[in-house]
Amino acid sequence: MKKYHAVRAYYVFPCCLLLLNLCVEIVNYKAKLVGEPLLRTALIIAMVLCGGSLVAFIFAPLIEKLVQALHRESKQAGQLGEVIFLTLLGVGVFWLYYQVYIVGTESILPASWHNPPGT
Repeated sequence: MKKYHAVRAYYVFPCCLLLLNLCVEIVNYKAKLVGEPLLRTALIIAMVLCGGSLVAFIFAPLIEKLVQALHRESKQAGQLGEVIFLTLLGVGVFWLYYQVYIVGTESILPASWHNPPGT
């Protein structure tokens, strides 16, 4: 079980923090639609709290449960399943960051969520 806690502390938790940062990037992108500074600030706070809750209460426990399940299964068939999952998680987070910071935030959002041009 020590190995699982190390994986959780040094890999899963940082990945969840990176996902939270992506939520903040989406919030910043969408907040550009609001012109009033006080309303924009309140909206950013509300959206970051919602995004943080989403990551903390849905994504982090889901990723942890997947890692736990793969860790149990990998004991029987070696560690390949866990390594593949963790590699895919890292590649997925890297790909999302690449899309947001190089291509633009709208590249990871559905078309209906895109800000109008010029905002």
